[in-house]
Amino acid sequence: MTGHRIIDAHHHVWDLTARPQPWTDGTPLARSFSVDDLEPEARAAGVTATVVVQTVCVPEETPELLALADGRELIAGVVGWTDLTAPAVADALAALRELPGGERLVGIRHQVQEEPDPEWLLRPDVRRGLLAVAEAGLAYDLVVKPHQLRTAAVAAARLPGLTFVLDHLGKPPVVDGALDPWVAHLRRLAALPNTVAKLSGLVTEAAPGRWRTEDLAPYADTALDAFGPQRLLFGSDWPVCTLEAGYGEVVRITRHLVNGLSAGERDAVFRHNAVRVYRLGAPPGA
Repeated sequence: MTGHRIIDAHHHVWDLTARPQPWTDGTPLARSFSVDDLEPEARAAGVTATVVVQTVCVPEETPELLALADGRELIAGVVGWTDLTAPAVADALAALRELPGGERLVGIRHQVQEEPDPEWLLRPDVRRGLLAVAEAGLAYDLVVKPHQLRTAAVAAARLPGLTFVLDHLGKPPVVDGALDPWVAHLRRLAALPNTVAKLSGLVTEAAPGRWRTEDLAPYADTALDAFGPQRLLFGSDWPVCTLEAGYGEVVRITRHLVNGLSAGERDAVFRHNAVRVYRLGAPPGA
C-alpha cells in the first residue's frame, strides 16, 4: 500500500481499575489495555489512525472513549454505546456529541450477540433507536453471530438510510472449517447497498493454537466476493487478537488475504473505506 498508511477500523482499550470486563475473566485479556500499549505496535505496522470500539453496554464508557480520543492523535473515531431502546436516544446521542472528543463519535454498537431475543434488531423500540443513529449521521456496528445474520439483513433492509457495519464478518465458524449456512446469510446482508463489513476477528474464530492463514482464506474470499473491496474495512480487533496473533501478525495476515487485489483496492480496504464509512475527519452529520 502506498506509504503503508493504514487505518485500523476496529480495536478496543479498557481499564480494569475503572470497571470490570467480565467477558475477559479467566483469559490473558483479564488486564488493562491502553493506547500506550497499542500505539508502538500500531505505528510499527504502518497504522496512522484507528477507530476504538466499545466493549461493555454501560453509559459511562463512551464519554471516556471520547475523552481518550480527544487527547490522542492516533484515535480518529469512536464507536460507542447508548441505549437504543430509550425514548430519549436522540437526545443522548446529541449529548455525547457535546462532550470533549464528541466530534469523534462515528458510530454506535450494541452487543446483539448476547441478546436472547433472536429478533432483537427488529423490535419497534430498537428500530426507533437505529433511526436516531441514522439521523445523527452515525454508522451502526453489528456484532452478531452467524444465526443472527438473517435478522440483521431484515433490519438493514428496513433502514436504508443507515450504514450497517458488520464486525468480524459475523463470526464465521472457522474452527469447524464450515461455510454453510454462514455464506447464505452473509450474502443476503451484503446484497444490501447500505452494508459493509470488517475483515477482523478471524484469528480468534479459528482453532486455538492450531490454525494457519490458509484456514482463514475461504472466509475472506467469500466476503470479498460478497461485499467487494470497496465495502470491506481492515480491523485488528486488538487486544482480543492477541489470544492468537500479535498486532503486526494480524496486519501481515490480512495483507496476505487480500494480496490478489489491485493496489487501489488494497488501499480501499486498509484506509479509504474507513474514512468514507465512518466519515473520519468530516463534521458531525455531514
